[in-house]
Amino acid sequence: MVARTNRPTLRQVAALSGVSVKTASRALNAEPYVSAATAAKVRAAAEQLGFRRNAIARDLRAGARSTLVGLIIGDLANPFYSRLARGAERRLRSSGLPLITASSEEDPQLEQRLIAEMLERRVSALLVVSSAAEHAYLDAERRLGLPVVFLDRAPQDIVADTIVIDNERGVRQGVDHLVRQGHRRIGLVGDLGRLSTHRERVAAFGAALTAAGAGDWQRYVRADSHDVPAAERAVRELLALTPAPTALITTNNRITTGALRVLRELAAPPALVGFDDFDLADLLGVSVIAHDPERMGELGAELIVTRLAGDDGPARRVLLPTRLVPRGSGERRPAHLDETV
Repeated sequence: MVARTNRPTLRQVAALSGVSVKTASRALNAEPYVSAATAAKVRAAAEQLGFRRNAIARDLRAGARSTLVGLIIGDLANPFYSRLARGAERRLRSSGLPLITASSEEDPQLEQRLIAEMLERRVSALLVVSSAAEHAYLDAERRLGLPVVFLDRAPQDIVADTIVIDNERGVRQGVDHLVRQGHRRIGLVGDLGRLSTHRERVAAFGAALTAAGAGDWQRYVRADSHDVPAAERAVRELLALTPAPTALITTNNRITTGALRVLRELAAPPALVGFDDFDLADLLGVSVIAHDPERMGELGAELIVTRLAGDDGPARRVLLPTRLVPRGSGERRPAHLDETV
């Protein structure tokens, strides 16, 4: 077991290099009026001792916010969020803004605690994929100049910068595609019922089926399938109905995975269109409603950078496009094209 020792201090660096603490600080922060020889001597001492600057403490002593940007996501296990974070991190890094990420596990109370902890650490901005219905508590921070950008899920009770997927168009693309294959009994397996994305996708699903002349669509909707096992149960429940749906729409990548686990057992599975693309979907022949999570992260980060640079214009709402990618599962036709709803 390695014994712990205290981290070297700036005072020790100054003593080893034979300069004052103030000069050592200036040299390590690349401030002017320090000779090249002195700066090199101080850096060599710092390297020898293993000294690292505490940038956060320095900023807070100066009364400023840190350069950190906080990102709250819903679920670290979901590849959607890792791609979103990658896009945000890439853009922020190019502007010298480190990103710290925390998962709320889709718990609104935990989300609020995580945001409070980030605010205590004086983050310079927040990117939030929210699982909560109330966000008014962030208004005071926004009035004090903290940029806050909501991603994927729009806030309900404040006006703020927001970047969301075009859920209505995406679901309509999926429904219209299945209707063109001859389907009228289409089931939907959705996420947590309290999420705005779920509500938007169900509303679009109902509107598209109503326009196609399909009645009683509500009996084929299942919510709260937030993980793979819950999605499996919901799909089995739908397929046990009489009459059963001849096609399914799943509203995120995790739910699609649960559906695939059930459909692989069937000799003649229903058609399937999943919202969100995912790794191996092309090899598995899964038709999807695709969009770009990395682009969402990049655009959110770009808004943060713009706001930190002084842009105080009205809140912006960016709608990201979707596209339907046919790969086989969404092109299965119902067994009897003359069946009634």
